[in-house]
Amino acid sequence: MATKVLMEALSPTMEEGRVSKWLKNVGDAVKSGETIAEVETDKAIMELVARGEGVLRARLVEEGATAPVGQTIGVIGAADEDISALTGGSAPATGAPASTAAPAPASTLAPAAPAPAAPAPAAPAPAAPASSAAAPAPAAPTAPAAPTAPAAPTASTSVSASSATTTVSGATAQHSDVVRSSPLARRLANEKGIELQGVVGTGPGGRVIRRDIDAAIATPPAAAKTTAVAAPAASKPPTAPAMVIDGDYQDVALTQIRKTIARRLSESIGPIPTFYLTTEIDMTRVSELREAMFAANDQFKVSVNDIVIKAVALSLAQHPECNAHWLGDHIRYFSRVHIGMAVATDDGLIVPVIFDAHTKGLGTIGTEARALAKRARERKLTPAEYTGSTFSVSNLGMFGIDQFTAIINPPESAILAIGSVETKPVWENNAWVPRQRMRVTMSCDHRVIDGAVGAKFLQTLQQLLETPLRLIW
Repeated sequence: MATKVLMEALSPTMEEGRVSKWLKNVGDAVKSGETIAEVETDKAIMELVARGEGVLRARLVEEGATAPVGQTIGVIGAADEDISALTGGSAPATGAPASTAAPAPASTLAPAAPAPAAPAPAAPAPAAPASSAAAPAPAAPTAPAAPTAPAAPTASTSVSASSATTTVSGATAQHSDVVRSSPLARRLANEKGIELQGVVGTGPGGRVIRRDIDAAIATPPAAAKTTAVAAPAASKPPTAPAMVIDGDYQDVALTQIRKTIARRLSESIGPIPTFYLTTEIDMTRVSELREAMFAANDQFKVSVNDIVIKAVALSLAQHPECNAHWLGDHIRYFSRVHIGMAVATDDGLIVPVIFDAHTKGLGTIGTEARALAKRARERKLTPAEYTGSTFSVSNLGMFGIDQFTAIINPPESAILAIGSVETKPVWENNAWVPRQRMRVTMSCDHRVIDGAVGAKFLQTLQQLLETPLRLIW
């Protein structure tokens, strides 16, 4: 019995996904649990696995096109099975590595029986990529049925996961020329400058997997090949599905993460009754602590942001009324502190989480923060790494921003905006002395946090940062 390939909810907040890359062509054998496509969610690039076995009979959504969660984007079934009821009798011209013979629109469905000779997809001629490359492939990202070439090449201008995992489909005009490989294998190949076309795959169906890349690294190819994969990484923005340039402007289609940012911020700033509390903290002793840690051991190198995260976590442990979620008909107060750390990426803002930050040392927080920020910029975070925060921190101090207000990330009840650390004159002991000062602004949901409650939290935070030895107990 035929199985629908559905656009699955691959992240907790995903409402639609973009097919970044099909890993199976129409007519390819598929096993249950095997990765058949890469999908760009609102947070990262995720793998979509098959929920049935048989042959990929149809691909109903082109690469680069979006589909809401729950929509059928493909069909898996037996080679001779009638799937017209699942495809509506027709499908967009996408994916089949068919020849350039006239009956191209039918190439989206695997043939009902292997008897027809001419259009059979089992033996694509070497001339097919050349003829397809001559067609105006990059013309329309969402063209439903161009008879001269499958629509897959139109999405090849986008990057699969990040600059570190750029696909090489843009270099080819037909999927039959793209080496089947796992996302990890492509990333490793890109990092090591290895052409996938020169690697023999030992995975299912000849797919290139990590051990094949490891073997290729052990026996590196000619140096001339090292630049072949790196070129597409220059495209910006990394995951933009389409770009229209006309005279003095260019229109770039929204990525999934940018769509989610717009929706989430609209949900926040409108209905949430927000007020703001600003205070200035003396960071002189924090600077002295960092210098002492650097001098003691290179492993103790922590940033101001790491120290602030630790101080915020300890303050929230003392003020659980600020460590809360607004859930409509009730408020949930957390006994554990999970700090969301805003990270700017080329596609927009994402907030990975440092779990149980109140129990972790400064060195651990610093290590985790750097690793999470790197994974966020490379779009390699898993849903478990960017969900579950109870309070968020946003830092623009490294950009020289003295003070700003941040937008609450629902259902959280507050977020802390951190400005830059600046040397200022302070009147102390009847004299002006230079001190390191930092301004922070707390955005509070008044449905959960009252003004006095937020002020007490900031008082505790200030005390911890101005006596930072308490942070390393």
